[in-house]
Parts: sequence; structure tokens; C-alpha cells
Amino acid sequence: MSWKPLRVLTPRSILPASAVVLVLAAGAAAHANKPVPFGDRVAGPGDAGATPVNSESLSSTDLDLRVGPGLEAFHKQTGEQAWSYRREGAEALYLAMAGDNAIVVWDDGMVTSVRPGDHEVRWHRAVPGLADWLHGDGEPGADKRTDAQRKALAKQRAAGALHTVQRDGSPWLALVTPNLTMGLRDADGDLRYNDKPSAGCAYDPLRTVHTDYAVLIPRTCTNSSGQAVSGGITGYRLDSNGWAMSTGPAATVKVLDRSRVEITDGPIVPPRVFDTKAAAPETACGGVGALFAAVRPQGGCAADPSPNPAAGDPAAQTNPPAPDAEAATGAPAVDQPAAQPQ
Repeated sequence: MSWKPLRVLTPRSILPASAVVLVLAAGAAAHANKPVPFGDRVAGPGDAGATPVNSESLSSTDLDLRVGPGLEAFHKQTGEQAWSYRREGAEALYLAMAGDNAIVVWDDGMVTSVRPGDHEVRWHRAVPGLADWLHGDGEPGADKRTDAQRKALAKQRAAGALHTVQRDGSPWLALVTPNLTMGLRDADGDLRYNDKPSAGCAYDPLRTVHTDYAVLIPRTCTNSSGQAVSGGITGYRLDSNGWAMSTGPAATVKVLDRSRVEITDGPIVPPRVFDTKAAAPETACGGVGALFAAVRPQGGCAADPSPNPAAGDPAAQTNPPAPDAEAATGAPAVDQPAAQPQ
């Protein structure tokens, strides 16, 4: 598995000419979120109008948030409903937290951010192609799915599409579909990057994972007959460069902790560990570059025991130590300084 730095993820470098029109079209609808209600309706218990909440008396930690059919908030202490947020003609499928804010994926391809403490809808963003992928219409076997299967598929895909990166003090989120990925700043929903897979390749949202620093998106590339021939993993960050790795078509990524992931690429290649905070692979102990590695194993490398500590000392080889007189004669050695405490 090879590793190479990815180009700097700036608007100029990651918006190819073919994607500019797509981004502008999505942005035209998404950036006009404030004057357009998007069918939003925030209500209190029993469909009564929800009144603003004192931020000092209520926060996200005081509420139990659930999805379906909208975003529903319940008091943790009493279990009573505090408020509900719904959108006319749309159903909420998946919820993830970005800091203290709730990010919701809807079945019409819209993504919204809500501040639970005062139930304010902070921003809306439309993701091109998301709704079609969530429903899976036109796919082989789609016409044989039951309503329950269609709903289960949409919820599973919504969970694969949304990834929140907590990054201390400045959370952000990535939206992933097979043909497009977008990175949004949670503070205002601003679009920070978008990217498309190269020709003949597709992202795999269901294999995508995230750490507290990055989102890692596997991709698969196929030949003209539709057979998977290669793959890769692209890492995206909002504050610095991303990276790309070449892998086989079925490589898997497992999150180990807040920054590290383990990448498994088949039975022949041993698993690799990648640090998403340092943006570098972990160098195994005993390797040629272990001494100068950017990322060493988390537990460190144990010193290699040597049966003859003086083997590498030319002076010791020239003047070998005298035999232990006490061991040879059974009597204390003379003219030998006492061992000093280390």
C-alpha cells in the first residue's frame, strides 16, 4: 500500500471546471437558507408553538434527541417532550452531534443544523445526488424492496453519508455520496471543499470512517466490464492538507482512537496504522526508518536486547574485560574498585 500527500484542499485546487456549475447550482439554493423557510416547523408538546428557551436553563446535555419523523427533543429528567422540529414533506433519517449542535439528514437530500438549547435552526444545505442515493431508485432489485426495506436502506445510507469531525473548538462535517463529497463548517454551514472521485471510480460511504481530525473515504475503481480493479483511501481535513493512499478494491478502515486508524488491505499485505492528526503512517519498530519516523507506535519501541553489550564497542573488543576473580577463585578480587550505584 503506497502513500502520497494529497493536494492542498483549497477551493481553487479541489473545484475542477466540470464541478463549478454543480457547486454553484447547489450553493444557489443552499446559501439562501435564511429568507426561505424550507418547510420548517418547530413546535412544543401537543403541536403548540415552541417558545424560545433560556440557554441557561436548558442545553443539549439536558435533552434526549431522537429522529423520526423529525428531530424530537425530550427532557432527560422527566421524559416529557420539550419540542419537535419537522420539515413539511420530508422525514428525518439520521442525527449526529457536531459539538453542541445537532446535524440532521433528511430524506429529500437536505442537511440541517439545530441548536438544541433554544431549538434554533442554524442553517440548511442541499447535497446534490444525496436524495437519489438514499432511496436507491433504479438500482438492481429496487422494485422488489418492501416499504420497510426501503426505509431501512435510507436510514443506513444516511448514517454512512454524514460524518462529524469534532476537532477541538471548531467541529465540521463531511457529506459523502458515491459521486461527491462535501465538507461544511459547522459554525455557519459554509462549504469549505467538495471533491469528486476520478473517472471510473466511486466513493463508498458505507466504508467511510472519521476520527476527531479527519474523514477517510474509501473508493473503488472498475474497468469497462464493471469489474473492480483497484481502490484507494482519501483523507480530508478542514484545517490543512489531505492525503491519498493506493489500496486494493476492498480495503477496510477501523478507528483505533481519536486520531489513529488501522487499514487492512487483504490477506497478503499486513495491516497499517495511520495517524490522522500527524497525517502520516505509523512506522513499525525495527524498520529501517524507525529512528526517523514521523509517527512511532503508540507504546513506543522496546530496546533490542543484546547478549553481548560490548559487541559494538571497538575499545571493548581491543581490551576485553578481565575475568571475574571472585567467580574463578571463590575469593574477593583485589585492586578492583567497588561497583558504583547507577
